[in-house]
Amino acid sequence: MLERLKEGEMSIGELAAPFAMSFAGASKHVRVLESAELVSRRISGRTHYCRLEAARLAEAQAWLKHYERFWTQSLDTLEALLKAEDGQKGMDDD
Repeated sequence: MLERLKEGEMSIGELAAPFAMSFAGASKHVRVLESAELVSRRISGRTHYCRLEAARLAEAQAWLKHYERFWTQSLDTLEALLKAEDGQKGMDDD
């Protein structure tokens, strides 16, 4: 749904159309996205229109990037330790 909202504001029915989900299911999904502040909703008559809140996605991306660096560094350290351990085992086998 977020990918579709990149195209612009859409009604919940328009958002649900390409997916195998009911209108009620799509509405629940939109509520979750709203609670995460990734989507905002505008009501016109009986139609609910959704809009992507791109700034919130940028914040999420920055947060993920921080942890990506952390995990990359941690995994690089683990890899170095495992290689050193493997090298030590190879010398012990000689």
